[in-house]
Amino acid sequence: MTPMNLPINLVEALDEATCGGKAVQLGAAIRASLPVPLGFVLPASLVNAIAAQDSTAIDLALQAFAQLESAVAVRSSAVGEDSSQASFAGQHLTCLNIRSQTGLVEAVKQVWRSGQSAAAQAYRQRLGITQAPEVAVVVQQFIPAVQSGVLFTRNPMNGNDERVIEASWGLGEAIVSGLVAPDRYRLDRQGQVLEQTAGMKDIAIQPSAEGQTHEVAVAADQVRALCLEEWHLEQLSHLAAQCEQHFPPPLDIEWCFAGSTLYLLQCRAVTRISISLA
Repeated sequence: MTPMNLPINLVEALDEATCGGKAVQLGAAIRASLPVPLGFVLPASLVNAIAAQDSTAIDLALQAFAQLESAVAVRSSAVGEDSSQASFAGQHLTCLNIRSQTGLVEAVKQVWRSGQSAAAQAYRQRLGITQAPEVAVVVQQFIPAVQSGVLFTRNPMNGNDERVIEASWGLGEAIVSGLVAPDRYRLDRQGQVLEQTAGMKDIAIQPSAEGQTHEVAVAADQVRALCLEEWHLEQLSHLAAQCEQHFPPPLDIEWCFAGSTLYLLQCRAVTRISISLA
């Protein structure tokens, strides 16, 4: 097979036409020594072959999976995804805590199918994208998050030069899917807390022992308790500054904590900011 038909170590993801925007951004973050989980990308041509049940393509993906020696997260990295004009956020499926070879192959196929869905096609049409979707797939070590969320390096509601953080217990899918009202924090650029508001976090998404994820009830005393302490916010403020050194702001950052370790899950351009005219 040609190089573009082989799995590519995420740190070596350089070509967006082959690897998609998300993989290229994550690869750049790894090369900048940002705390990104290790992984690899399956180029769109290889994903197409896996979707067509090509046994050689499947074997190549499984060999790369075995080298990670970890449960994995499987995400799309479509060509044109996560640009400053279009984030594609929520348009493609994400599969978490994939533990088996069979699970990996099925997850890749599910992500590929989500790129062909009516919703994804309608989103492309609204953006004037007429070509058929090319979907690469990122496979990374799965992080069993205790807290997770999003961080905007500029306030997305009014354009103010401040950090905005949304956070909840467990995996970030609880926020993405609207299952919870997350905690919300505003920080100045020096990391000082300007405002913090506890949300309603009665559900958490957690990894299942047999693979994938499930919903669990949050303990009553944590539902309305702030899930981030001062040291969490300090680390997130530092991460925001690090990301801005390597990528043009403003940025939309997905992150999680596993114990005391902070991980960067995604870093992309903010596609729209409302600027106050007052």
